Parts: sequence; C-alpha cells; structure tokens
Amino acid sequence: MNEQPINWDSLRRWFFLNRRQLPWRENSSPYAVWVSEVMLQQTQVAVVIPYFERWMRLFPTVEALALAEREDVIKAWEGLGYYSRARNLHDGARYLLENHGGELPETALLLSKVKGVGPYTVGAIRSFAFKQKAAAVDGNVLRVMARYFGIEDAVDQGKTRKEIEERVESLLPEREPWVVMEALIELGALVCQKKADCQSCPLKTRCLAFQQNKVAELPRKGKKIPTTLLHRLVAIIQSKQGVLLKQGERGKVMADLWEFPYFEHFEPVTDIQTWQETVESHFSLSLSYKAPLPEVSHGFTRYRALLYPHIWQTEGVTTVDGYEWVELRDLKKIPFSSGHRRLLTFLL
Repeated sequence: MNEQPINWDSLRRWFFLNRRQLPWRENSSPYAVWVSEVMLQQTQVAVVIPYFERWMRLFPTVEALALAEREDVIKAWEGLGYYSRARNLHDGARYLLENHGGELPETALLLSKVKGVGPYTVGAIRSFAFKQKAAAVDGNVLRVMARYFGIEDAVDQGKTRKEIEERVESLLPEREPWVVMEALIELGALVCQKKADCQSCPLKTRCLAFQQNKVAELPRKGKKIPTTLLHRLVAIIQSKQGVLLKQGERGKVMADLWEFPYFEHFEPVTDIQTWQETVESHFSLSLSYKAPLPEVSHGFTRYRALLYPHIWQTEGVTTVDGYEWVELRDLKKIPFSSGHRRLLTFLL
C-alpha cells in the first residue's frame, strides 16, 4: 500500500482553479449543506441543482421544512427518486425544531441522532458547514483513495470503507481541512472518474494505481445484486368523480407517492379482454375500454418495472376501498412515483 503523504498544497491549487460554482457553495449554512448532501446521494449534480434551488425557496429554514405538510415535501422532491431521503429530511427537521431550536448541532454524536444522517453526511456537515477536521467519504473519495493507496479490497464492503474513512481523517491537514476534503470530492467528480483523466490529476506522481498501471482495475467492488424485472398492467380508470388512485403506504417503497392501480404479471400484457374482466372483478366496477397509452419502464431499488397502461371508463359512482377518486385538475398537485408520473403526462 502507498505510504507516501498526499501533496495537499498541489490539490488545493488544483481545486481553486477548477472547482465548480454550485449553489450550496454559495450558501454553506448547516441547513443548506445538509439538504444538498442528502440530495446528492445517488443523484448527479446537474440534476440536483434546480431541485436544491427550488427546495430552498419553498423551505428556506429548518423550521419552514418542519412545519410543511408531508405531501408538499414529497411533491418538491418528485422526480429525484429514493423518496426516503425526503421523508428523512422532513422528520429530521421536526426533530431539530423540537430538540435543538431548529438548528443543526455541531458534534458527530448529536448529528447522528437526526434521522437519515449517516456517517458521510455527519462528516460533510461538520467539515463544510462547521469547518471542522472531519472525513466526508463519498463514492468519489473512495475511488480517489483506492487508486492513490492501491487498495485491492472491495470498497463497497463496510470494513474497507471504514478503513478509508479513518485514513482520510488521520491524513487531513490542520490548515483548512474542509478545503482539502471538498477538493478530494471534486477531484473524484471531475478527474478521477470511472474513466480517469490521469494527466490532469495533481496527485498522479504519487498515485500507486497510476504508477502500477492499475487505474482501470481500481476500485474493486463486490458482486452486484441482480435487477428483477416486473411486468405490470396499469389500469387508468376514469369516472365522473375523477381518476382512481392509491397512495403508497408508510413503510413501503412508494410511501406517500400516488399511483394508478396496477396488477403484477409475468410477461407482457396482450389479452386486454381478460385483463378487463380481472380489473372489473377486483374493483366491482363495470368498465368500457378506451385506449392504450405508451409503455413505460422505470427503476426503483433493485427492480425494473415495465408498465402497460390502458384507459378504462366507468359510469358508476362508487367508493373503492383503499383508493381515491382524484379530479383531473388536482392531479398535478400531488406527488407521483416516477413511472406513473410519466403515465400522467401521457394522460393529460
């Protein structure tokens, strides 16, 4: 393993010349840092920027977020995916308002008690908001460190990640460690990417992977969990009362999000008459078939769902257990899961 010290001055110079202008760098309040870091989990910077800016307009403070309605919070997050992040932000804001006067605490122990704030986010808030010497090791930093130190172990294993976090924290300089921490993240985002641009890297002369021609091999990762394919018939049922919808239950993957009724199937849907009978029987409704909508594919967790949407009309006015009739004019006001939001676009 590479034992050479990191040339922090070289990294600093590179960072000040190449860093991107990002809204959370302009506003590095603890709240803004917290929101941005949660949004950036598993989401690209370019996607996050407009969401972050709108979020800060809608919920400019911890108190504003804490007092907001859950559905408004989820609606503001609509399209970013991994909605547990939005729910955790909302719950975390309520916790902070009740226990810390609406302010984020400065210590790792207290920060870790906020719902959804894991080790990386704790480190990021301490480093970027409170200017403390703290490691914030995301996927970018894991990649940089695995290559620089020639780490052969899988970086998605808890033990390896912890070792890298401890190494980064021990190596951070006493002078402006938060600048160096952000520079490492930026280096991974702009230069030490999956396909690295080693010639532009300020650390290349001491990078073990570069020296040993192993950049393409590192970092190593464990086996990927296979994606499960789902086939779903989506029943878009209209009546005088509106469109039939169901809101995801708390604790489920699609909690708080709205979706059209759907039925699992093991292969693409072809026999519409049989499916109409299934839908009619399930909802105790008399339906007339209207039209198909374009098929949609969307992913969540380890699944890929293929949606086969069809529109039916019912003349009856009835209550359907577990579902709500929502008027067309109100559909844009409520948050949908990503695949069903695309169906809504086709429908409208």
